[in-house]
Amino acid sequence: MSDPLTDVVSLLKPVPSISKRVTGGGGWRVERTEMGTPFYCAIVSGGCLLTPSARDPIRLEAGDFVLVPEIFDFVMTGLVPPEPQATPRWQEISPGVIRQGDPEAPTDVIMLVGHCSFASRDRSLLVSLLPDIVHVQGQARLMQLVQMIDEETRSGRVARDMVLGRLLELLLIEALRSTADTIVSPGMLRGLADPQLSIALREIHADPGRPHSVAALAKCAAMSRSTFYERFHRELGAAPMEYVTKWRMALARDMLTKKTAPIAEIAREVGYGSASAFSVAFARHTGRPPGAFANAQG
Repeated sequence: MSDPLTDVVSLLKPVPSISKRVTGGGGWRVERTEMGTPFYCAIVSGGCLLTPSARDPIRLEAGDFVLVPEIFDFVMTGLVPPEPQATPRWQEISPGVIRQGDPEAPTDVIMLVGHCSFASRDRSLLVSLLPDIVHVQGQARLMQLVQMIDEETRSGRVARDMVLGRLLELLLIEALRSTADTIVSPGMLRGLADPQLSIALREIHADPGRPHSVAALAKCAAMSRSTFYERFHRELGAAPMEYVTKWRMALARDMLTKKTAPIAEIAREVGYGSASAFSVAFARHTGRPPGAFANAQG
């Protein structure tokens, strides 16, 4: 049976960007705006406050890990924030090691911070399936993975980029599955945490070319059609067939980008009886027909 979480992370194609070790002390503050990139942070010792835009502060302490699949604006401070008018101070004390705040003040936090990107052309659709924020406490495996990414980033070893890409995939999967049953925001993880909905989700991912219907998926999940539809919509934030279509289009775009098969074959693999029906659906979803999309990928 297919694993939807692995499917989504693989299609996202995480690409390493920045990994750094940050220490802070003496009333420090970091503010970033208009980023639109994935962000993660692991607290090695001490603590700090992370405040994503339009959200309450998240208190992070030693052993905590936080992942924001798409962060635009955020503020990070010590547990005792500086005065609003205080001038931010920072310096790079060695390659990849940043000091925030007064360099002479006692260190109140040590953390490993990373940014990456998602190479998928369907990144917005795929990110929408994930929770807005993942906060995990006391998971040693996550801390180890972040440490390995940090060490690999600074190495000059062969195949470094490939190793970093695999480590990032592992980090995302481990973080997401660590909190699957505690996620508040609707999305794929909440669906996978539901024993009955997870069966339907795996059915969709295992065979996207099958002529799925609400009735058939409800039967697969051993639920009435109305109950299945309502619960699916509530837990995933999308109607069942809307989810099916989005997933089919994400797969189709990936196959067209890779040019793995002729358009007619791709149409069959993602559940369309003809190339023309697929072309209409694809153009409605992306704004251009599959042939033009494939040509634009070079």
